[in-house]
Amino acid sequence: MPATTAPVFLVGELPAGPRGVLRGDEARHAVTVRRMRAGERLTLADGAGSGADCVIEAVRPGRDPELDLAVGDRWTEPAPRPAVTIAQALAKGDRGELAVELATEAGADAILPWRAERSVARWEEGPRGAKALARWQSTARAAAKQARRLRVPPVRQAVGTTGLAEAVRAAAAAFVLEGTAPRRLTELSLPAEGELLLVVGPEGGITDAELETLTDAGAIPVRLGPAVLRTSTAAAVALGALGALTARWH
Repeated sequence: MPATTAPVFLVGELPAGPRGVLRGDEARHAVTVRRMRAGERLTLADGAGSGADCVIEAVRPGRDPELDLAVGDRWTEPAPRPAVTIAQALAKGDRGELAVELATEAGADAILPWRAERSVARWEEGPRGAKALARWQSTARAAAKQARRLRVPPVRQAVGTTGLAEAVRAAAAAFVLEGTAPRRLTELSLPAEGELLLVVGPEGGITDAELETLTDAGAIPVRLGPAVLRTSTAAAVALGALGALTARWH
């Protein structure tokens, strides 16, 4: 395993042999932003759980810089169990991206954007929706690197409430964060395996009709504690609780 200070760089595939070359955007970031030099260490990650400890042998700067690497130890991190998918309601401004950033750093395994009725932001079909999705995906990728995660949580295509209800039915367990819910997350029996779906509503809250649709599909309304959390922070707080309440942090 690498030193905890070694920066993480994401690649499509780890080098097969004892040496490799870092190219593209990650190489430009290493050279122009981090100003890395020969002899320094870095970690290559494939975004799917595998990593490799590397030492920079040479830096070739220029318009398309490259780093020659000596590849050392390799390892694979097991996927957390149960897996947690965050169904995050679309939020206005940069709050949606902040929610993705914090949830990724807190360990979310996947993120499902939700077009809630009271969401101010609207991801329309076509280029605008694709651009918004790409921003969330880029945010998850950057946050995973910052948190030194070897796994980048996929950000799926946005769904409406009907699609979210289908995701609820497919999950091993599903919970809707709702400040007025009579039950606390800490009071419930949580699955040890499978997918746990956690639904976070928009700033204006989840409508009665949405809550009914989700509960009819099998979701359980829960609250975290006495404080009312913003949509951008709720998932991260819940993930921390789930880390302690399940074997995810063990």
